[in-house]
Amino acid sequence: MTIFKPIDEKKASSRVKKLFKRIKKERKINFIPNFWKTIANDPDTLERTWESLNQIMKKGALDPLTKELIYIAVSMTNSCEYCIRSHSASAKKKGMTDKMLKELIAVVGMANETNRLVESYQVKVDEFLK
Repeated sequence: MTIFKPIDEKKASSRVKKLFKRIKKERKINFIPNFWKTIANDPDTLERTWESLNQIMKKGALDPLTKELIYIAVSMTNSCEYCIRSHSASAKKKGMTDKMLKELIAVVGMANETNRLVESYQVKVDEFLK
């Protein structure tokens, strides 16, 4: 259950409508996803998040698909179903295959398991890793 009701496009303030229009245009979609409609309850957060996401997820030293895969991995670790589904859909549009997703899930699971073992056993960092 959401804390705030999603902002309806037709009932949004002019500022939010402009941001919604940008989101649809840049994402090449004809609807506003629930994430954006919900955080639109605070237009400053909506704008800041949209701008930051665009800046971070654009092509850089890492290609956009790699960035989506990282986003999925972090979302899995944080148990964010919405983010897993959203960024998996985005990654598929950028070329992720089911085989790649299965392998990513295996890596995330293994990393979480070994991280927990290291922390539980309080393993000392090897000198050559420093």
